[in-house]
Parts: sequence; structure tokens; C-alpha cells
Amino acid sequence: MSWLWTSDAMVSAMGGRPVGTLPEGITGISIDSRSITADEAFFAIKGDRVDGHDFASIAVANGASLIVVSEAKLPAMGRLTVPMIVVEDVLAALGKLAVASRERSHAQIVAVTGSVGKTTTKEMLRHVLAPSGKVHAAVASFNNHWGVPLTLARMPQDTDFGVFEIGMNHPDEIRPLVKMVRPHVAIITTIAAAHLGHFRNLEEIAAAKAEIFEGIEPGGAAILNRDNKQFAFLEQKAQEVGVTHVHTFGQHPKSDFRLADFEGDAQTSTIWAVLNGETVEVHLGAPGRHIAENAMAALGACSLVGADRSQAVSALAELRPVKGRGEQHRLGIGEGILTLIDESYNANPASMRAAIALLAAAEPKASGRRVAVLGDMLEMGEFSAKVHEELAGPLLAAGIEHVWLAGPEMAALRDALPDSVHVEYRATMEELRDHAVRNVLPGDVLMVKSSLGIGFGKIVSALIDNYPAVSDTERQL
Repeated sequence: MSWLWTSDAMVSAMGGRPVGTLPEGITGISIDSRSITADEAFFAIKGDRVDGHDFASIAVANGASLIVVSEAKLPAMGRLTVPMIVVEDVLAALGKLAVASRERSHAQIVAVTGSVGKTTTKEMLRHVLAPSGKVHAAVASFNNHWGVPLTLARMPQDTDFGVFEIGMNHPDEIRPLVKMVRPHVAIITTIAAAHLGHFRNLEEIAAAKAEIFEGIEPGGAAILNRDNKQFAFLEQKAQEVGVTHVHTFGQHPKSDFRLADFEGDAQTSTIWAVLNGETVEVHLGAPGRHIAENAMAALGACSLVGADRSQAVSALAELRPVKGRGEQHRLGIGEGILTLIDESYNANPASMRAAIALLAAAEPKASGRRVAVLGDMLEMGEFSAKVHEELAGPLLAAGIEHVWLAGPEMAALRDALPDSVHVEYRATMEELRDHAVRNVLPGDVLMVKSSLGIGFGKIVSALIDNYPAVSDTERQL
């Protein structure tokens, strides 16, 4: 059996107290009692909404061979006979195990942050590094105070490349996480108007993202978006903390990893990339200029960590959009096809514009329509009304004539759109979901996008549940 961790190593790293006869080791770590499997350890983390200790018995029933619990909760665990490691604080213990994981690893580590495109770039890196070695990367968007240490603690010792996504809503959130991860390469995809309710301006957002530089290993590198207006500020921040290797990507002629040209349709893209002075034609299995731009950062990171560039370029052709971030569904409706673009995972002004451009590039079938299905962007604070009404410009420029909206903040966009646009507004997601299911037509292309908390993923699910998936060859209408 190949163990992720031996029990002795876990006890030592976490400073825990063993209770019962511990297994020789574990094959995995989980904080979800529902998905845990045999030979895995369950960490009973106390979150904002639930306490993992309340689900320890379920974890044991589902096969957990070891549970990590807090000293204060131990009396409540009295009926359980499973082996335990008892610690003062379970999340802090997970952090200690994460630090030990990083210390034992010889992997090349890449960390990604940014206002837009973190998860897509992380998944892109997973994809392009795979031909060159064993890759360990975060699942989903595990990029916060528990997701990062969990991902790091799960990293096998023989990993060749580790890829970590680090997010933030406030200052001082990235700093402790990146000091655990200690990347050799840190990417900032872009700085845009996200979480504006917690910051006064874009420079404050950039300063918070710049915390990622503080964890870069000596001799390591930063990769920055040369096209972003905060580039000079970020470059200075990197230099201030001793990062001597600052590389750039983008369309700017001085970019080290330059997007020289771009051609795209609704499904794929072709880009011409200038990498270390050489022009390379790159085929992407995903649409969107914003995806192409982040591909430059991913290819740049590949070169810096010693991965095979030609294999990385070839791998990009097999790339597919991440669920909730541009994933497309072809659904049967009547004798025709409905194209559904799922952008429902999250939203801010920059990602909204990118998604609108993606919709504009899609071709409706027959007499179908392009329909933007949009919900509130959260955490915009005092800027909320302004950033919502400003979406009218990109929609009009893209020629989008059908806009379906829900949520109190989207009322500002409803009022900003002219009569030439067919607007359907509903107060709630549920009302708009029902409207969408009843009113889609054969040939339509729908793009669905909102902040995660608005729940527009339920609109996507309802459409998928009501209309069957079809292949490209089943229907031509």
C-alpha cells in the first residue's frame, strides 16, 4: 500500500495526541463525511455554517480509518471506537500538515491568483504540465483558508508539479496561504473590479493580490499581465519584496509570452504565441480571447518550471472549459438545438464582459437568438449600481438584443438598456429560471452568468433537466 501519510508522520507534523491504535497510514484526506472512502482520514473542521465534529460518525460509517478531532470536542466522540488524532484546533493542525507536505516535496510549485481566471488558469496548468510529470492541483476552487492547506496536505510526496489557486476577499488573506505554498512561480492573471465592497479602488485590490509575491521561493519568478493597468504597480511590489525575475504575458509588444494574434469561434480558438522569440501556432479546445490570454501565462509557467513546451502546446488542443466557466451544452428542443453556455460559477465586471464577448462569438441556429441571462454581481459595495448599469455598453456593442435579468442589483442594468433591447426582468432567480425553461426556442444561444451566491447554476440545471443533450450530428437546425 502506498500511503499519502503514515500515521506517525501525521502525529509528528501536527503535534497531535494519538487515541486508539492508529492505522499504519492513510491514502487520502477529506473534510466531507459524505465522500470519504476507506483508508482516508477525516478532519473535523469547524466552518462558518457547520462543525465537522457533528458528522464524524457519518465519516466513520463511510469508511474513515482515522479521524482528527479537537481536544474540546473529544468528550462528544466517546461512542466512536475509530482511531483518532486529537489536536487543539483541527484547521490549524491541517495547516501544520500542509507545511510538512511542502517541506518534504521536491515538486516545482506554481501558484495562481487574480481577479478573473484563477480556476481556468489553474486547470489549464494541470492540463499542460501533465505530459511532463505527475501533477497535483486543487479540485474545484479550493483557494481559501481551508482549501489551500487541504490541497497542500493532499499533495503526494512524489509529485513533480504542484498547482495552487489562491483567492481573497480582503487584505491579508493571501499572505499566510502563499507562505505555506512557497511557489517557484506565481501568476497574477489580472486585476479587475472584484470585491469592490471591501476595497476603495483597483490599486487596493492589486496590493492585496501582490501579497502572493511574499511567498515566492528565493530565485523564483512572478508572471504578470503586461496589458493590465496595474502592471507597473505590481512589478514594483514584486521587486520590493526581492523577486528578481518578473516575466510578463499579454498582447503588449514587450510581453515575454506574447499573444501575437487570435482567431476564435464559439467552440475553439487558434492563437499565435511568441515564446522566447519564437512564434508558435497554438490550438485551444476552448473559446474566448480571455482564455487565450491566460494560456500565455500557463505556457510561460511551463517554460519556467522546466516542462516540455511542445507537449504543453499540443495538450492545449484537448483543453475543455471548466464547469460554470464557459462549459457549453447542446440541448434538443423541438426539432432543433439550444446552445447553453454555462458561466454561472461567478461574476464581476471583467468576467461579465468576457462572457458577453463569448456569447457574441456564438452563432445561433436558423432563427435563434443570442440571449444573455444575467444575475447580480455581489460584493460591489457602493459601486454596485454603476457597475451593473455599465454592462449596457458591452451588450449593445456585441449586438445582444435579448437580455433576461434577475436580482435587485440587475434593476440598474434593466433601466440602462434602451427599448431596442428585449429585456425580461424578474425579481428572483426562481422566477427567471421558470421563464427561461418556458421561453427558450430552437436555435437559441443562452449565456447564463451571475455571482455564485445568486444561484444561477439552478437555471443551467433546469434547462439541462428539461431538454435532452444531443450530439452535433443528431440535429442540424
